[in-house]
Amino acid sequence: MARPSCREDRGQQGRKWVFEPGQSRVLGLSEFRDAGRIAGLRMPKIRILPDRVANQIAAGEVIERPAAVVKELVENALDAGATRVEVEFRQGGRALIRVEDNGAGMSRDDALLSLERHATSKLVEADDLNRLGTYGFRGEAIPSIASISRFTLQTRELGAEFGTEVLVNGGKLVHVRECGRPQGTRIEVAQLFHPVPARRKFLKSDQTEAAHMIQCVRLYALACPDVSFALIEDGRVVFRSPRCDGLTDRVAEIFGRQIAADLVPLEAAGEGFTLRGLIGRPGVGRATRHELVTFVNGRPVDSRTLNYALIESYHDSIPRGRYPLAFLFLQLDPAAVDVNVHPAKREIRFRSEAQVRGFVIRTVLQRLRELGQSAAGSVEPPTAATPSQPMLQAVPPAPSARPGDVAPVPAHRPPSGPAPAPVTPPAPRMAPAPASSPTPPAPASVSKPQFDGWKFLGLAHGSLAVFETRAGVVLLDRRAATERVAFERLRAQYGHGALPPTQRLLLPVPVELDPVASAMLLDRLEFIQAHGFEVVEFGRNFFRIEAVPDWMEPADAETFLRDLLGALRDGRFPGRDARLDHEEFARLAASRALRLPVSASEREMKDLLERLFATASPLTSPAGRPTFIELSHGELNRRFQK
Repeated sequence: MARPSCREDRGQQGRKWVFEPGQSRVLGLSEFRDAGRIAGLRMPKIRILPDRVANQIAAGEVIERPAAVVKELVENALDAGATRVEVEFRQGGRALIRVEDNGAGMSRDDALLSLERHATSKLVEADDLNRLGTYGFRGEAIPSIASISRFTLQTRELGAEFGTEVLVNGGKLVHVRECGRPQGTRIEVAQLFHPVPARRKFLKSDQTEAAHMIQCVRLYALACPDVSFALIEDGRVVFRSPRCDGLTDRVAEIFGRQIAADLVPLEAAGEGFTLRGLIGRPGVGRATRHELVTFVNGRPVDSRTLNYALIESYHDSIPRGRYPLAFLFLQLDPAAVDVNVHPAKREIRFRSEAQVRGFVIRTVLQRLRELGQSAAGSVEPPTAATPSQPMLQAVPPAPSARPGDVAPVPAHRPPSGPAPAPVTPPAPRMAPAPASSPTPPAPASVSKPQFDGWKFLGLAHGSLAVFETRAGVVLLDRRAATERVAFERLRAQYGHGALPPTQRLLLPVPVELDPVASAMLLDRLEFIQAHGFEVVEFGRNFFRIEAVPDWMEPADAETFLRDLLGALRDGRFPGRDARLDHEEFARLAASRALRLPVSASEREMKDLLERLFATASPLTSPAGRPTFIELSHGELNRRFQK
């Protein structure tokens, strides 16, 4: 017989609960409380969860993806004093993760005790949390992993005649027996998340999960250059890094020689801190923060304090919108930093955020100044401005103008599809058109001005075109305007889904990528090819760019490909909506692959204005920056107090 259930009745007498036998439905939490209170129902008794259930709940916090398994097992190996760590995985970690080390190993009793929650050799009392010298300390990782996989542990400590093998399947102990093996520990994690299949549905593709595991291992390889690391994916060696003394050598082995060549050493001490590592040369930036790597007391961390300090230090040293390249190690009193903030231990909290931030900024700025001074000694300083050198560049003769030079897409190629729906911004204040000349058609959102009465005065700071108009002065941002024109054309070009025109390169461009970027490229190769690139793999982490879209300068191919891979890693192209992906690609292309001529003629600038106001949204760039600013006669008079 079904248990009585209840329903809510909102009649004239007010809200009440009516219980109806023979029916059942699931109540919300608030409904359950109200119904229980009215009917006098007893709440379920509180009970302690079985260890297996508790471990699976803990695994939900500690083990979110295969990379978390790798992280915990590598940390255990390093805490055991290993000088050699080998990591192997298959099918993005779903099928197998294996971590083997030559550390201290464990006895039979310790091997079994490691499967218990909160069993650890790294803490004895609460005060030990204030002076942590190990990566792990909670004692949650091993039982959590064993509860959601087929878990095999083989270990032997120094001096033991035999090793110990422990097999656990989904949290259930299968067997414990002796085994032969060298000193150290070997852990295999197979069929990850098989007891909780719902978790497997949230995993990404094998390539994406592999990229996260590769990133994890190389961070610990950087943190411990005195430890030999090997990483194997599906039987293929991703990297094998022997023990070394220099951080530069380890960066070159793991991240590539090109990145290592752009780095300079940094080392400083004071105020209770020691900062050492490698930072990028002035002018060297990246499209994303993925090469901005920080360690605190040897632990890889995601610290907003350190990241913002580095970004602020490079404010005047790299182009706007780029991120610095850095591998920095900060040492400080363990009591001055809290690593017990997040289950993954990647987020930390400093006792004095401002002091840490100030020390990092001062140290990095001082090193950048030293690099700038050494570079200035070999470069002739610029000549100061004189009265004979006006702030505005002179207008070159009009006959040499080539309007097609201004946009990355040739001017003679019209859009291959309908223009997107216009956005309705406020209309700009432009000079009124003469009554004798009709206004040509334009998008309904913006009234297209007449440019006959505009006089081009020249370029200011290389990027601002200055016009004198009947109403005042207009400052046109050449880059913002050209980005808008290029964006509209590229969006129309890619919006039809057909392969865009490409140009084959006489000399293919070789590109060396780090393992994470390589995995991302192979994972999204179809998307990249659909936008006009032809990229061929010809070695581990080495590729050749053999064709690029016809709007791209071949010299920009490598930089743009790296920026595109960074955007893919950041999730800017989720792949759920092809139209949005095409639009985002056009936005990236318009902002990255764009070269402005050093000089410009009046004809070129007026042609740019015409094409700008033929777009759907001429008032802003694709990033939302204004394309021009107008200063009216009235505003100029007010500024000069006339």
